[in-house]
Amino acid sequence: MPFQSVDPARGARRLLAWFAANARDLPWRTTRDPYEVLVSEVMLQQTRVDTVIPAYRRWMERFPDIRSLAEAGPMEVLKAWEGLGYYSRALNLQRAARLIMEHHGGQLPREDEDLLALPGIGRYTAGAVQSLAFDLPRAAVDGNVERVLCRLLDIETPAKDRRSQARFGKFIREMMAENSPRGISEALMELGALVCLPRNPRCTGCPFEEDCLSKKRGTVLERPVPGKRVPVQAIQAAVGILTDGRKIFLQKRPPEGLMANLWEFPGGKLEEGETPRKALRRELFEELGIRVRGERKAGILRHSYTRFTVTLHVFVVRVKDAPGLLDPKALAGRPAGWFTPMEARRLPMPAASAKIMTRWVEDPEPDEDV
Repeated sequence: MPFQSVDPARGARRLLAWFAANARDLPWRTTRDPYEVLVSEVMLQQTRVDTVIPAYRRWMERFPDIRSLAEAGPMEVLKAWEGLGYYSRALNLQRAARLIMEHHGGQLPREDEDLLALPGIGRYTAGAVQSLAFDLPRAAVDGNVERVLCRLLDIETPAKDRRSQARFGKFIREMMAENSPRGISEALMELGALVCLPRNPRCTGCPFEEDCLSKKRGTVLERPVPGKRVPVQAIQAAVGILTDGRKIFLQKRPPEGLMANLWEFPGGKLEEGETPRKALRRELFEELGIRVRGERKAGILRHSYTRFTVTLHVFVVRVKDAPGLLDPKALAGRPAGWFTPMEARRLPMPAASAKIMTRWVEDPEPDEDV
């Protein structure tokens, strides 16, 4: 289709008026402190706003500034992050805090080169901090903003395409030319979250309705153009709640890789042709050097990640000689131990292990005979 232009100045005026009347009252919007902006933006990556709000408040109470985060222990940081997932984000935040204390006098830098050199800060997060905290004319293009602009400009290439990103940046900078970059960034994000929804966009309430090219052309639901899809892998695993009636057994994940340094119940993936029960017995023998019988099926827990889903078959395993499971040879150097439920709750855990704690340890549901 022939290219049609959208007036950025008029769009900006309408967008800001809409935002002034419709903005949600979110805790990170009451501050312009660069550290607090950074924390909120990192938490909001891959995580819903409703989940982030209480986590953000807890985090800011415990780590109110860069120094307090830099000086905290890694386990304390991971525990404070519990429930948000993608735990490398928390550790990167702490690494960034320590570098800021060491090289920037405890002040979050504002220039591209310095921000992008910090762990866990990419182009989007840097742009968000620069525009929201420092009011600099930088584009902060998350998934919500991509969707808004793909529809407004009727962009026919995938949102992640280099050409699409270039058009986003140009249009946003034009909107910011005579307006507060902070206001434009916040308003675009909010419009994508509340109005320009993926499946049921509320076009009649959109400040861009008269100018939206995809609305005029009838392509709203075709934008953004999808990129190459990565298939979601489905994983089956078996885990055991090993208990002596008073305490439960937990072990720590390796210091590198997925969910590094978090505490979890022992178990692992089902191999081809294995039943969950057989897989549990094999995993406990391989991980702990113990042979079990009489395990009871507690239930099934399903948990989703970005690129895979996990179906956990959860078993309760009664053991008599609890200390015997701490054989250093069997554990191969992995930290492990026996904990009361109250002690276990102080440890940082993956979301799935925390759910197992709630459902079958702290408030046990009836076992399933499966």
